[in-house]
Amino acid sequence: MRCSNTAVRVLLSVLFLCVTPWLGASRAEAAINALALGAKYDATQSNITFKVYSSRATRIEVWIYKTPSGAQQVAKYVLSKNASTHVWTSTVSTATLKNTYGVTGTVFYGYRAWGPNWPYSSSWVKGSGTGFITDIDNSGNRFNPNKLLLDPYAVEISHDPNTATCADGTIYASGAAHRNKDSGTCAPKGLVLAANTSSVGTRPTRALKDDVIYEVHVRGLTMNDTSVVASKRGTYAGAATKAAYLAGLGITAVEFLPIQETQNDTNDVDPNSTSGDNYWGYMTLNYFAPDRRYSSDKTAGGPTREWKAMVKAFHDVGIKVLVDVVYNHTGEGGAWGGSDGLTVYNLQSFRGLDNPTYYSLTADLKYSWDNTGVGGNYNTRNTTAQNLIVDSLAYWRDTLGVDGFRFDLASVLGNTCQHGCFNFDKMDSGNALNRIVNELPPRPAAGGSGIDLIAEPWAIGGNSYQVGGFPTGWAEWNGKYRDDLRKKQNQLGVEVVTTGTLATRFAGSSDLYGDDGRKPWHSVNLMVAHDGFTLADLYTYNSKQNNQPWPYGPSDGGEDHNISWDQAGIAVDQRKAARTGLAFLMLSAGVPMITGGDEFLRTQFGNNNVYNLDSAANWLLWSLDSNDVNHQTFTRRLIQFRNAHPSLRPLNFYSGIDNNGNVMEQLRWFKPDGAQADAAYFNSSSNHAIAWRIDGTELGDSASAIYIAYNGWSGNVNFSLPWPGTGKNWYRVTDTATWNEGPNAVNLPGSEAWIGGEGTVYGVQGRSLLLLIAK
Repeated sequence: MRCSNTAVRVLLSVLFLCVTPWLGASRAEAAINALALGAKYDATQSNITFKVYSSRATRIEVWIYKTPSGAQQVAKYVLSKNASTHVWTSTVSTATLKNTYGVTGTVFYGYRAWGPNWPYSSSWVKGSGTGFITDIDNSGNRFNPNKLLLDPYAVEISHDPNTATCADGTIYASGAAHRNKDSGTCAPKGLVLAANTSSVGTRPTRALKDDVIYEVHVRGLTMNDTSVVASKRGTYAGAATKAAYLAGLGITAVEFLPIQETQNDTNDVDPNSTSGDNYWGYMTLNYFAPDRRYSSDKTAGGPTREWKAMVKAFHDVGIKVLVDVVYNHTGEGGAWGGSDGLTVYNLQSFRGLDNPTYYSLTADLKYSWDNTGVGGNYNTRNTTAQNLIVDSLAYWRDTLGVDGFRFDLASVLGNTCQHGCFNFDKMDSGNALNRIVNELPPRPAAGGSGIDLIAEPWAIGGNSYQVGGFPTGWAEWNGKYRDDLRKKQNQLGVEVVTTGTLATRFAGSSDLYGDDGRKPWHSVNLMVAHDGFTLADLYTYNSKQNNQPWPYGPSDGGEDHNISWDQAGIAVDQRKAARTGLAFLMLSAGVPMITGGDEFLRTQFGNNNVYNLDSAANWLLWSLDSNDVNHQTFTRRLIQFRNAHPSLRPLNFYSGIDNNGNVMEQLRWFKPDGAQADAAYFNSSSNHAIAWRIDGTELGDSASAIYIAYNGWSGNVNFSLPWPGTGKNWYRVTDTATWNEGPNAVNLPGSEAWIGGEGTVYGVQGRSLLLLIAK
């Protein structure tokens, strides 16, 4: 994840003393998952039970509203605390709500909480400072009863904190200038909903190793698609209409950027500006609620119903649904800037209920501890905070039908300490990473029930860069695969990437995943992702172009070291590079991921940090020219080739020996002259061409052998082809060279071009890739 460089950073340079984590959680804390937090109807919908956790509050009230915004509460109830579980509870009769308070429709609610820094006083009224002692005390408490708090376990929320009619964000703030501002009429409320039992269809059980992942924004997928009914564009219902298209492309898993509730209602306040906009959604307000903005049905329960219908549409064509989740920080953010930075924080939910439980703080418990760049770490080493993560994931799996998750800045979930430090340790059995695996079992290697767990294996600072360092059960975005292959393609003569390193990446990165019992499919291979250039832009721009006017920008931040190259401005070479980059992904061991629109050369016009760009220039554009269509066909056929050949999707790392007596090793590496590549060749920085042959007969493949040659040099290189097997010849599936561009750049099965047998010399164009099969 990347976002604004202007986001507040918390100065931590003098605070290195680690505070001992709560390793010995009580049985009551460990059992809190069974306590059904949130607001729930009973079986007859005669009563609503409200349950919320706070270990430090001294009083909590639930306030009931008939409408979500612009009106005062109609009722309020004091909750009772269970001293052993720290769960506060109140049960309310729906008949009383109807007959006494006139609540006949959806019940909207929020909490107000008092604590040691602001004890309860019977004379307190909204908008007053009665009872106030301090905004932040020595125990890290930040209670403020003037701030209506969103239930962390609400399954839907009414609206975002800021809207067109409630634009003043200071109503949620603490500090001398803001602490007495009441947020009740504008604050988002939880909705009390009956359980939803609609179907999500038959869940795919496909092994992760057999997946091709398509990362996309649910809004951006269809906002520009005129084939979708206008009212459904940019919604879950709109996304459902693309299921057949993605299945036809060969995609087996769609990975949506964050769809849990975030502040984005204000994106439409000024539709011609990026000011204050949040398009990507990496500022989560609530971990259970599908974002209402992405639902065409905005009635109570509508987002939940429409989300599940979309999931079913993808499941019906065999596509998994994965979601990008953000448990490393929340949408409450960090300290406000200015002279009063210590006391001014947003109080919207977690922080106002139990700040030291839900957030990692500095050693003095005054400030947020930040490894995220956007305000402060979620306290992933606290058992109660972990409960929320596990409960949320289980809800999205069991109720909303999700098949797997990609975890943003996932290293934060490997933190061993709560306050005063950061330390990633995959061996810590009590960290959130290991707890997730233990309580939400990953999908077995060969497929079946379970979830797919994918980490973004880095954060900011400390020992947070952990590519290859995650515990058992976790797949990872392989940032080293991305960087090494970009360097070889785009930085010839500038960066050194040996053929040995290329071979390691093409074969599943055993240096990263083979030393701890993990497999090649724990490497999610990517050339690009949402945060950075698109595939086409990677080969079209030498540097980011983020300061363009609307609708192309402006966007602050963004990576300066993109390892990109515009191919000297030659369009045909730019398209060749895109084909080659895509071929890397589809022919490597591991799990390939492309971003939405890469199949037809989508551009962001050089903007590499479009986190704030909710515009037609950033949404996928479905009006394609002939070059776009050709690349789309190339992508579809190459994905289909991968899906048809299990030897490209190995369960284990390739073996270098002959395992079935057919005189062909399972995998052999070749120099261009046809000799076997040895250590001297692999390690020399002067070599730029490598080839490999896979014995399909050992891996259940319909092709007896597959041969791939990559020429990373700028000029042509002749490759002497190896033995294809007894009675076989080599046939060309594709060559990414410029001369082979067009609608049939990838030959369909049965129409592959005959090349010849052992010793045949084939000239591979500079920076191009060749794919052959034996027939």
